Amino acid sequence: MNKPIKTATIIGGGVIGAGWLARFIENGIDVKVYDPDPESARKINAVLENSRAAYAKLTMAPRLSEGSITHCTSLAEAVGNAELIVESVPERLDIKQSVYAEVEQAAPNNALIVSSTSGIMPSDLQAKLQHPERMLVVHPFNPVYLLPVVEVVGGKKTSQESIDRAMAIYAAIGMKPVHIKKEIEAFVADRLLEAVWREALWLVSDGIATTQEVDDIMRFGFGLRWAQMGLFETYRVAGGEAGMRHFMAQFGPCLTWPWTKLMDVPEFTDELVDLIATQSDEQSGMHSIRELERIRDNNLVGIMQALRSNDWGAGKVLAAYEKAQYDAAAGVVESADDDLSQPIKTVQRTVPTDWTDYNNHMNESRYLQVSSEATDAFMRLIGVDSEYVEQGGSYFTVETHIRHLDEVRAQEPIAVTTQVLKGEGKKLHLFNRISHADGRLLATVEHLLIHVSLETRSSSLPGEAVAAKLAEIAGLHKGLAVPEGAGRAVNS
Repeated sequence: MNKPIKTATIIGGGVIGAGWLARFIENGIDVKVYDPDPESARKINAVLENSRAAYAKLTMAPRLSEGSITHCTSLAEAVGNAELIVESVPERLDIKQSVYAEVEQAAPNNALIVSSTSGIMPSDLQAKLQHPERMLVVHPFNPVYLLPVVEVVGGKKTSQESIDRAMAIYAAIGMKPVHIKKEIEAFVADRLLEAVWREALWLVSDGIATTQEVDDIMRFGFGLRWAQMGLFETYRVAGGEAGMRHFMAQFGPCLTWPWTKLMDVPEFTDELVDLIATQSDEQSGMHSIRELERIRDNNLVGIMQALRSNDWGAGKVLAAYEKAQYDAAAGVVESADDDLSQPIKTVQRTVPTDWTDYNNHMNESRYLQVSSEATDAFMRLIGVDSEYVEQGGSYFTVETHIRHLDEVRAQEPIAVTTQVLKGEGKKLHLFNRISHADGRLLATVEHLLIHVSLETRSSSLPGEAVAAKLAEIAGLHKGLAVPEGAGRAVNS
């Protein structure tokens, strides 16, 4: 996976700005931040604590090395060498336009300028720019680091090149960019959300339902359907075998019935605000906002992984992103180790907090996972990547022997080197050493793998290119000493 950009700037480090920062650094992009709030760094770090925990669980692929974070004391310093400038300041046109005026004085002429606004039209945002063709809206959803969809909206003067660049950038960092081709206030998503919000306010204001009852109906009912199918596809299924035409014929007349108050909104009195705030406190006040964010993130990861297993919806986007991360890990291995005659560094990472047991030591299953990541990285190095697997070939592990030699704690660095003991015919025999950064050998894991045809599920010879690359490395490793512990069984 080639990084679409190497540097980005975040202007405004609130919830959305911090979410953008988290997604960028998780994709190896260096980020500069400008926010005059003296508490900005603390607030961003709180968001990063949650985002890092979420990404530790999101995919099985090795995570890229994080991009750097630089907190800048001036806007000019922040945008000086940026390729992408993300504005996430308060929703006031005058504030945003004043920011753009400063940006244009200091930013490179080819930097893309995007706004995270949830409703202001891009033509209004770009009205005073000297180079309006490079400015557009990219509207995300919270949490930005997990939810994949972004609305990409150009203004009257936005160039097609800028739109194409934005679509490519956001797709490459695991998102689902949707190009909204016609400008409209609040775009598409917030118009839909506003409709539901208005109706919910009436239901609470009129005493028909509490905030918790409204939320329960959504999260235990149609919210689950929307997560996988959206609105129109859900109703298509509701039409039965006759499909959408039958559904429209059956329920279309309901649109003229006086069921909704969508064309009106209850008066925003102090009493209504107190009613909703009080009910919300009763519903969720036992959790801090950070706790709710962590609960939300864990649930989103679980839902996205479930959808991923069915290659559907947001899970399909996640699966593509995970494949790209695996291929990126193999690319790092190949470029970092030109001397293939030595054991190849296949993994370099820190131990996530949730990989540890009650003693704060990495637990047994994670040693095997790290070794599996190393084996996957090596396989991609010899050409067994996602494309090769899709064409019907792969290696399956048939035997593993692991020795646990030392301990490692959360947030400590580890690395894995891979040595080929045998690589000919259908067999691939690997020896992985897991080490601490200080040189301590933490574990050794020996794997025997067999090449398999995914069509017949039987052993088969690998493709010519894979066999040739494997033979090259196996030949180079023949001169290496047999690792201590290779071929061992369990000592009793």
